[in-house]
This record gives sequence, C-alpha cells and structure tokens, in this order.
Amino acid sequence: MKTILILVALATSTLSQAADMPAIPAFIDEMVAKHQFKREELVRTFKRAERRQDVIDAISKPATMKPWAEYRATFVNQQRVDGGIKFWNKYEATLKRAEKQYGVPQEYIVAIIGVETLYGRNAGKFRTLDALTTLAFDYPKREEFFRSELEQYLLLVREQDFNLLSIQSSYAGALGTPQFMPSNYRKYALDFNGNRKVDILHEPEDAIGSVANYFKHYGWRTGEPVALQAKVADEKKLDVMTEVRPTFAWKADVGVTPMADLEAILPPSWLLDLTFDSGKEYWLVFENFDVIMRYNISTYYAMTVHQLAMELKATKR
Repeated sequence: MKTILILVALATSTLSQAADMPAIPAFIDEMVAKHQFKREELVRTFKRAERRQDVIDAISKPATMKPWAEYRATFVNQQRVDGGIKFWNKYEATLKRAEKQYGVPQEYIVAIIGVETLYGRNAGKFRTLDALTTLAFDYPKREEFFRSELEQYLLLVREQDFNLLSIQSSYAGALGTPQFMPSNYRKYALDFNGNRKVDILHEPEDAIGSVANYFKHYGWRTGEPVALQAKVADEKKLDVMTEVRPTFAWKADVGVTPMADLEAILPPSWLLDLTFDSGKEYWLVFENFDVIMRYNISTYYAMTVHQLAMELKATKR
C-alpha cells in the first residue's frame, strides 16, 4: 500500500490538469476566430490535456555537451549501421526514387532517420497534446514558438483526421519517424507512397520522401560534398583567423587542405575542429553541412549524420 501511495504521489506531481492554465481560454478564442474550430470541442480537448512536469524538466536541463568522442559513439555505432542497412534494403526502391526526385543521397536520408529515431523505433513517448500544451503555456522562455506549434498541431490533426489524444511525440512535440515539428509536418511532409495520406507517423515511405523534400527546400546542393577531413600544416596559423567562415582559398594559404586527393574544385567551405583525447581532428564542411544543421543547429549533430551516412554507404556496397 505504501508503494502505491508513493507512485500516486509521483504521478500527481508530474501530471496536472492543463485546463487550469490561465492562457488557454484566450488561445481557444483565437483558434475559433482564426481557424473556425468549434469552441466546445476545444474546451473538451483541453480538459483532457495534462500539464507534464517531466516535459518542463526535460527541456530545462542545462545543455551539457558531451565530449565529441562520446557524442559520436551514441549515434555512429554498429547498432545504427546494422539497423540502417536493414532499413535501406527494405525501402531501397523508395530511397532511390527520393534521391532521383530531390537530389539527396540515400545514405543521408537513412542516416537522419537513424539518428532521430533509430529508424522509427524511438519516435517519442509523450502524448503530443500534453507536451505542446505544457510548453505553450508553462514555458515562458519559448512560449511563442510552442504556442505556434500547438496551433499547427491542431490544424494538422484536423487536416489528416488523426486521433488528437493518441499521437505521441518527443518531449518537444516532434513527430514521427523523421521527428518533424507540426509546422514542418504541414509544410514539408509528403504522401510519397501515393495512398492519399500524409503520414510520417506510421508510413516509412512518406518519412523518406519528406526528409528529402525538407533538405531540398533548405538548399541541398546535389553532387556537392558535405564534409571532408582536412590536414593543417601549421596549427599556429589558425590563431590568426578573423573570418567566421573563411573561403577555401584563404584556408589553403594557411595550410588547410583536404586529406583526400581531389581533382574537382571544391565549393566554399569552413573549417571545423573536433577534439579527441589525442588532439584535434579537422574537417572542411560545406553548404550541405549547413542544410543538415537546419534539422538541428549543432555541428556535432550534423557531423554524426555525415559520419553515419558514410558508414552506411561503405557497408552497403
């Protein structure tokens, strides 16, 4: 009995009625006036919503960045390579079609899905309505953003005829196999399998096409590199860098060159250094690297996607 009471107390401290949040009535008014939602339905919806303290806790954690080697090992490992090859083999025809249509290499589409959700296996454990309601009305730091995403979520559910109370997401409200926020779902998700539904929650073919479409929209440059490991002739010369993203020609002047032998003229790039216990590792990264960062504004994130993609491509051969 004591154990049960403790569990009940913990649950109560984590969950509470969202309908009591003072900003919700005004939000309902806005949705009714702006998008012609039925007031009674929204009132019932928010009575079912829960304020999640664990959502606030998750998003409020200090951004403690792991060392690069540790971060990389989380995403570039045998489990993700093996899972990626299985996913690639199963959906190879769809991936080839996405690459042909949008110009995004198959390995990068697979790698994004692998990093985000382990190929759809870890798409989120929070009810989306709860997560977005909590953040929209009880997280002042990013209230405007999440209020907009809650609006987009309600529109998405209406458009796609989803079950509002059953859809799960990340703690931030990211949805489905590729983890699109509701606004991006509405903008970039596709019916890529031709069944007249746009469902990245349950249909991997739609997820594949949607990732490719997202990258293309943000400027993916077909045929151009993402990143190339580089060597630095004299690391002391790097201390005189004054430009945030110096041109490739400038980097050549201070002794920064690709480690691979290349005949083609490289497009503009910038220098990224990654720290290992043994020292620095240098990479030239290009505009396509920036496109990956549109998914997650982190150089570590984009580099893990690139390196997982390279591992997948090498293994697939």
